[in-house]
Amino acid sequence: MEEKPTRKSSPPIKVYCLPDERQQVQAQADAAGLSLSAYLLRVGLGYEIHGILDHRRVHDLAKVNGDLGRLGGLLKLWLSNDDRVAGFSVATILALLSKIEDTQAELRAVMTKVVRG
Repeated sequence: MEEKPTRKSSPPIKVYCLPDERQQVQAQADAAGLSLSAYLLRVGLGYEIHGILDHRRVHDLAKVNGDLGRLGGLLKLWLSNDDRVAGFSVATILALLSKIEDTQAELRAVMTKVVRG
C-alpha cells in the first residue's frame, strides 16, 4: 500500500522578501498565533486569518465580570430585604449602583481594547 505524502516530505515553497517585509509577515503570523509557515500556507490557500485574543485582556474581563457578579449579589440581597443588609442606607445602595455603572464602563473599555487591539 502506498504511503500518503506529508507536508514535511514535500518540497517547500520559497518566498523572497526584504527583511522588513519578513518582519511584517512574521508579526501578522504571531498576531494570528501561527508559525510563519502555517500562516503563509493558510493565506495562500485563501483561508481567512483570525487573530488570537490577548490573554491578559481576557483575564481583565474575567476579573471585571467577577466584580459585577459580587456587586449584583449585594444588590439582590438588599432588594430581598435580607436581615444581613437591613442597615444599608439608600446612599449605600446608590453608591453600589454607581459602582456597578463604573464597572460596566471598565468592562466596555477592556472589550474595546480586545476588539481594536
